[in-house]
Amino acid sequence: MTKTKTKAAPAALPLNTILDGDCIERMNALPENSVDLIFADPPYNLQLKGELHRPDNSKVDAVDNDWDQFDSFKAYDRFTRDWLAAARRLLKPNGAIWLIGSYHNVFRMGAELQNQGFWILNDVVWRKSNPMPNFRGKRLTNAHETLIWASKQEASKYTFNYEALKSLNEGVQMRSDWVLPICTGHERIKKKNGDKAHPTQKPHSLLHRVLVATTNPGDVVLDPFFGTGTTGAVAKMLGREFIGIEREAEYRAVAEKRIAAVRKFDKDALQVTQSKRAEPRVPFGQLVERGMLRPGEVLTSPRGQVAKVRADGTLVAHDVKGSIHQVGAAIEGAPSCNGWTYWHYKNEGQKMPIDVLRQQIRAEMKNI
Repeated sequence: MTKTKTKAAPAALPLNTILDGDCIERMNALPENSVDLIFADPPYNLQLKGELHRPDNSKVDAVDNDWDQFDSFKAYDRFTRDWLAAARRLLKPNGAIWLIGSYHNVFRMGAELQNQGFWILNDVVWRKSNPMPNFRGKRLTNAHETLIWASKQEASKYTFNYEALKSLNEGVQMRSDWVLPICTGHERIKKKNGDKAHPTQKPHSLLHRVLVATTNPGDVVLDPFFGTGTTGAVAKMLGREFIGIEREAEYRAVAEKRIAAVRKFDKDALQVTQSKRAEPRVPFGQLVERGMLRPGEVLTSPRGQVAKVRADGTLVAHDVKGSIHQVGAAIEGAPSCNGWTYWHYKNEGQKMPIDVLRQQIRAEMKNI
């Protein structure tokens, strides 16, 4: 008797978990095409030589940890190549990645991103509003870090909540230079002796902006260099799932305690402003079919031009016939026109844009 081979079920993702060990090995053990977004803050390979002191001779708590030490640029490039390959394997076809680094490593990472087929969407300058000064006075103060945002491939339909970012920026299009403070005061996590729990803890504000901009509630966000868990804390708060990888037990303990204290926002609070393009399409003819506007009814433009509604949902104005957009453009002598905001109807003596009627139908569609 022939036995039928059954296909093994895909391994479940360890959601909302901090995994210990090497990030490359851990990523390679996870199911491929399973993650929506990766935020990576890898070692910068600062190549610090000796201690750094302030003018008063006090020692600066700089990044001199073992995890930031590499024997050569060649060794660092090999590490970058391997972890990026593991990360790309994990991303869904429409997934994306954010990298952050300093001048020591960001250019090397950018080149490797392109070598592996990622498609760079933006580089973002995080300008620190309160940077650490240059104590030796031999170079410019390092007042920024660079982020690279890239999709898995050129054809990826990546998430970008454009309108939400405009709302965060007082209605103005978000630019690629972000002025945000580094971690200080209550946000900086410290050990019992007062030392920093992690030398390069990223601010809550930075991750908030990244996750609101490029993920949606329920998305899976992976951070392969988890540190003290800023990515996980913000992801949990914003209703995203997270997976962290961190080899240092001390950092994992801090991150676990920190994330356990985070409260997720309620469902209504997680909603963000959507692009109008994402709203359901409502043909103008549907307003006529439903009797919200009747054939023969007169619509007016902001400058007083008139057009009549026809039974098939088109307009006629003098010798011009066509859609609400075509007739509006012809009257204005313009290449295009948004007929929804251009044409107005009368409601109890008041002129109202016909878009009001479209929004009524959209509201009904959302409640179905």
